[in-house]
Amino acid sequence: MRIALIFALLTTLAPAADVAFTRIWPSWRDTASFVRISEYFGGKENSGRQTMLRTQPANRDGYYFLTRVKNDGSAKADVRFVLEIITPASPVPKTFTFPATLPAHSHVFNLGLTGGDWAGEDVHPVAWRLRLLTADDRELAAEQSFLWRMPDGAGE
Repeated sequence: MRIALIFALLTTLAPAADVAFTRIWPSWRDTASFVRISEYFGGKENSGRQTMLRTQPANRDGYYFLTRVKNDGSAKADVRFVLEIITPASPVPKTFTFPATLPAHSHVFNLGLTGGDWAGEDVHPVAWRLRLLTADDRELAAEQSFLWRMPDGAGE
């Protein structure tokens, strides 16, 4: 009985996360995967309800992190995604930053390493870490691949 009471008390006192990554899907995407019928008529990319953020906006081919973000609070302007990647070419992480505005509720972002920032369709990251930060560097959400934190601390 006491354990149940203590558990109930602790869960009500624990702050709920306002912002969280609910899902991250890393994968290669080519230009054709983004083209919708409306683009043939209007000439502009139609991203639907997703926000496209690319390291090289003129290029669509690349390695993407399709990221669903839950925001239980109000919209947040001036945030940024910070993506750190370890590739097969080097154990030294590369860092990419994507400025964004985070709407309230749930939203999907496509974070693309495009053009010369990704070596090609057959290359996969060894490890990665994604963080969502405010303008004053407060971390709103973070997620990392299994291999990001190596036993010897090499991925930190």
